[in-house]
Amino acid sequence: MTKTPTAAAYLADLTIRIGRLLNDNADAIAAAADAIERTAKADGLVYVFGTGHSHTMAEEAHYRAGGLALTVPILAGVTMVHEGAVAGTVFERMSGIVAPVFARYPIGPKDVLIVVSNSGVNAATVEAAMIGKSVGATVIAITSQTYSSLAAQGRTRLADVADIVLDNGGPPGDATTSVPGSELRVGPVSTSIGAALMNAVFAEAAARLQSAGVAAPIYLSANMPGAKEVNEALVARYRPRNPHL
Repeated sequence: MTKTPTAAAYLADLTIRIGRLLNDNADAIAAAADAIERTAKADGLVYVFGTGHSHTMAEEAHYRAGGLALTVPILAGVTMVHEGAVAGTVFERMSGIVAPVFARYPIGPKDVLIVVSNSGVNAATVEAAMIGKSVGATVIAITSQTYSSLAAQGRTRLADVADIVLDNGGPPGDATTSVPGSELRVGPVSTSIGAALMNAVFAEAAARLQSAGVAAPIYLSANMPGAKEVNEALVARYRPRNPHL
């Protein structure tokens, strides 16, 4: 018998969920990869935004070894967790918060905006998607269809606004694993699955670019041979349009 049964149960559940992502999201992954391929060919950018813990998807995509250099994180302390998690939870539900945040980022019709929200109903992420749509960008949502449908209670969901929806398949409340002897649940999955979905799309887009004869702008890990030259060239190309480089 395993000495870590709850850890084993969580990892087994997570493995199953990740294993069915492609089957459940095949068309959406293809559509998202197509959109990013078009954006790359047009020398556009892929912006990534989320609030609370979902903001980590923006950082995951940013300056990432093996990641696409055309990604730009949309970051503002008021919507994240490091400057005040309790206040951030209040702010992400307030209408009007993201408009001044997005004013810093010149998103346009040749760009892609990825908006990440597990519950998919908070005002900040729904309004972010609306801003993206209003300027003609292709909006991709990473969300839980099940959770957002339960939480909506008549409200507009992120999934209702986005052009493409990647469903993380997560349960309401995010936590998946029972704590023996209690009613508690642990083991959130939205971050792990969200990162897997997003990186799967980026990988597919990069492969499609290469097949089309377009060099995919991919960062190398700093300790790999040739990384300095490759990464410096990519930074020089994108730094004028990415305030976080």
